[in-house]
Amino acid sequence: MDDEAHDSNGPLDEALKFATYEDYLDSQISATDLYYLEDEDLSRQLVELGYRGSGETLKREEFEARKRAAEEAKLSKLHSAPKQLASVGKGDLEHFPFLHAIAEREELVRNGKLTCIVFIRDKNQKGQEVSAYIDLAHRFRTENFEPYFERKKKLMPRPSDLSYYNWETQHSTSNSTPNFQVIADNEAGLLFKNKRDRKVINVDPKSPPGDNSRRVELLTTEYMQVVLFDHVTRRKT
Repeated sequence: MDDEAHDSNGPLDEALKFATYEDYLDSQISATDLYYLEDEDLSRQLVELGYRGSGETLKREEFEARKRAAEEAKLSKLHSAPKQLASVGKGDLEHFPFLHAIAEREELVRNGKLTCIVFIRDKNQKGQEVSAYIDLAHRFRTENFEPYFERKKKLMPRPSDLSYYNWETQHSTSNSTPNFQVIADNEAGLLFKNKRDRKVINVDPKSPPGDNSRRVELLTTEYMQVVLFDHVTRRKT
């Protein structure tokens, strides 16, 4: 059984060593073959037909299919490899309460055990007061957070966030994300439904935030106001 498994894997292993099918065939042509045949193309044809070389010889289609499969497997492995947290090695964040709080949550949010809606109110570059409810997991997936943790950039509200409002222009937007559905125009005010466990998060400071959720208001000079809504996700069964 072991010998059979080794033989079946051999051609695949061999195929991965060569850039082209011709290189693969050439590797099985001996100096003696070339001496007697005096024709490299003929030698390759004989190897492809199985008259030369050792063991099973792959046909061109098989060789190219296995090369493609190997490249796809390599890319898949690359994409699935765990990425280093953006907050790692960014120095002491103790004096930056917002960044420190985000760094504490980064791993849990990235691995899906926690979702976090971040409410930020601050002034934009035009001096206009803007605010937004931000799906932190969605931002993690769509942005490089290293410049934020390095304090080269500042995380700010965007019209593409869950809910955005410009207090000067009165421009407002709302957008559902892969994690949350926005429920507006409700008697209870603005609500966000978690798409994984269907639990609703209430961001009204006068109301409880909801099941498996907590409201954390940060005292920081980084922004005019920051509130975090942590939600422990439990898949509905």
